[in-house]
Amino acid sequence: MKQPVFALIDCNNFFVSCERIFRPDLEGKPVVVLSSNDGCAVARSNEAKALGIPMGAPAFKYRQLFKEHGVIAFSANFELYGDISRRIVHILTAVTPRIEIYSIDESFLDLSELEIDNYEVWGRAVHQQILRGVGVPVSIGIAPTKTLAKLTSDLAKRDIQTGGVINVTDIPHTQLIAYRQALPIDEVWGIGRRLSPRLRAFGLATADDVATMRIQLAKQLMGIHGEQLVRELRGQSCLPLERLHTRAKSIARTRTFGENTNQRYVVEAAIANFAAQAAFRLRHSGQLTRRAALFVQTSRHKPGFRNWTSEVRFEMPTADTGQLIQTLVAAFGKLYDQNQLYHRAGVWLYDLVPDDRLQTDLLGQVNVAMHERSENRMQAVDSINKRFGKHTLHFAAEDLAKSWEPQHKLRSPRYVSNWDELPEVKISNW
Repeated sequence: MKQPVFALIDCNNFFVSCERIFRPDLEGKPVVVLSSNDGCAVARSNEAKALGIPMGAPAFKYRQLFKEHGVIAFSANFELYGDISRRIVHILTAVTPRIEIYSIDESFLDLSELEIDNYEVWGRAVHQQILRGVGVPVSIGIAPTKTLAKLTSDLAKRDIQTGGVINVTDIPHTQLIAYRQALPIDEVWGIGRRLSPRLRAFGLATADDVATMRIQLAKQLMGIHGEQLVRELRGQSCLPLERLHTRAKSIARTRTFGENTNQRYVVEAAIANFAAQAAFRLRHSGQLTRRAALFVQTSRHKPGFRNWTSEVRFEMPTADTGQLIQTLVAAFGKLYDQNQLYHRAGVWLYDLVPDDRLQTDLLGQVNVAMHERSENRMQAVDSINKRFGKHTLHFAAEDLAKSWEPQHKLRSPRYVSNWDELPEVKISNW
């Protein structure tokens, strides 16, 4: 049996790199991408990091620094980032179908079944293929475990001399120790800022300290996850690849509003949009939901913060957008208070079941004919929107208001998903 070999492909400063694809003039300049309502930095170029701008930095606190150093800020353009991510995944799935999409900018590959003579040469070839084909620089870590692959991809990202690729499948043990010693404990995959203070109290400061600790102590401090982490850092694979088509256990959509509001119809429009997005994702995953919930809340940054939640249960599992909108909007109506200024809301679907396993009941509450009509209706809606564009056909409740939508005053054009925002080239006569 072949030994496991994993590669982690991690896009460098992904959101910033996506912006630079269409703006090559930004190379070498400090760039940040801001979160909803242009609030906090969620991505920073290396030049912005060098200025001391931390992840999550509130834009209003760093406005003067942005001005002094010519920092270019963008509103998050998730349509663009999602499309670029899919292009990279398309390249990777052509390499091997054994892929785990860990996040929008990271993917694990299982290379154990591939005939690769030199993993480092292979890694450099993939690095160049993605850079030439998509325009995004990546860092690649290759190792016998997912944790070591993550560790080495992080180190490859920092050390320019590695050329963006580190392979630990065929190196001396002393070199592996050096790699582990180079990574602080709070940056080890699976530890982070939550567990690191507790581990530092036991004198653990680096990934190598974790790798050499007693397994019994690791289990005592971190449970079974601790034992797996220690073994993974030693090169013993414990975490299998989670395949591409793993079904979600829950689906959520939440947003901070562009402006606080006490208008009922505005919040209802937001809930309708969230429900429609979640329902589409539910159908796309081939599932139905038996439970749904919503929350609304005021601003945490103002006195009198309040949060309300409501849960609903469906007698018959559903993925019908209209039913979800109607039910969740009605649930909000029972919570609504015109004296409150709502700042954020969200919906989530859970207790999910496969859409091909609708179970009938003795009480007759599951109406198979009604379920089939609902399925056909939603298939028609999705088919029309796929052919003519997203949101071509939608529910009127989604259009009640737009003021809840997050502000994105600094957003770049949606080059790959909106015809009206394609770049224009003017050619003058010679």
